[in-house]
Amino acid sequence: MKKIYLQIASLLSTAALLAAFGFLTFFLIDRPESLPEASVPLPDDEAENPTPETDGTAPPDYDEPTQDDTSDEDPAPDPQKRGSEYIRSKVDGLSIRSGPGTSYSVLGSLDKNDMVTYLGKSGNWYITEYKRTTAYVSAGTSYSEIYSVDHDVDENVETVIAEGYRLLGYPYVYGAVRLHDGKGNFLKNFDKTKYDCSSLTQYMYYEGAGVQLDVTTRTQVKQGTYVAKSDLKRGDLMFFTNSSRYNNTGTERIGHVAVYLGDNYILHTASDHAVIEPISTQRWNYYIESRRVL
Repeated sequence: MKKIYLQIASLLSTAALLAAFGFLTFFLIDRPESLPEASVPLPDDEAENPTPETDGTAPPDYDEPTQDDTSDEDPAPDPQKRGSEYIRSKVDGLSIRSGPGTSYSVLGSLDKNDMVTYLGKSGNWYITEYKRTTAYVSAGTSYSEIYSVDHDVDENVETVIAEGYRLLGYPYVYGAVRLHDGKGNFLKNFDKTKYDCSSLTQYMYYEGAGVQLDVTTRTQVKQGTYVAKSDLKRGDLMFFTNSSRYNNTGTERIGHVAVYLGDNYILHTASDHAVIEPISTQRWNYYIESRRVL
């Protein structure tokens, strides 16, 4: 009998322990609010840049510097400053061809230091524009190089100069028929493939910016505003005398006009064809003045 009582007591103790364990399990599983929250790290972007509360206004711009912000970085480049790239000949008689190879026809040639605009590269050939068509110049390092002219950006000026690029290579024709009469009235028999110096500038400025230049160098020199030699800027008109007018006086000395590109380079036509070339010492000796019309 005593043995039976001991077995019953053992069973009751076991039941009590199981009941207590069950209550504890219920307490732990079904009552999570009584436990402290787990410490789970936030992602780095949220931890360092928490989302701010909003009051209906636009959120702050976290990339905008404050007055107290300092930086050792170089200042951002001036968006109004850039350079134009050209193909410059390193030899006399460098051929300009209709395709990227010596088997293609020759459209013209460049003398040493003459330039055409750079539009890209195809194999061993630079791409340019010549006589209003796509053209190619050898990219051999013995023959040509890429040359950059730094300048301020004026979109009107660049549009005018771009019109001049399209005319490179067209022959010089003394007294060529102008595009218009100086007042915007178009002239008959105008030939877009033939120019002298003042008809070239007249065409460039009218087509590029709607500016009506007069019909000769001696009347164009009266337009725009005077520019000192030391203040020359890209797009200015430069006026020169020549051997036949050197001893004349006043505006009668004026015998040539060109468009200044920068770095001592001009775009003009004189004696042979429209070209980009450096201003020679002789031409500087013939220099008279410059005018700015844009």
